[in-house]
Amino acid sequence: MTDPVADFLTRLRNAAKAQHHDVTIPSSKLGRELARILREQGYIEAYAISPPDGGHPGERITITLKYTNERRPVISGMQRVSRPGRRTYVDRAHIPRIQGGMGTAIISTSSGVMTGHEARARGVGGEVVARVW
Repeated sequence: MTDPVADFLTRLRNAAKAQHHDVTIPSSKLGRELARILREQGYIEAYAISPPDGGHPGERITITLKYTNERRPVISGMQRVSRPGRRTYVDRAHIPRIQGGMGTAIISTSSGVMTGHEARARGVGGEVVARVW
């Protein structure tokens, strides 16, 4: 797999479209941070890290998806911004606002992975990993 972040977002998108209760994704440091941010922002119910077992060699993240009362996914869209073939970096003055502030930009900074709002407040820029709305 050449782009684990795109795989993470695609698995979430497909599970939400199929209205699954939860989805299991191979774990990585960035994947755990993405799940943490999605949980903090209220896009998912919860996430859990599963240790390796006989059938799966590495750790896995199990994400419990969140739906509205009408059974529509809370996540209405996700987009990978910075790709392996085209990295996208922004300084603190150019951090994107997603859906007029209603969405979340996920930024990988020198201070760790954080939301665009948090990066703007701390005055740091970095690589724009993804947009969620």
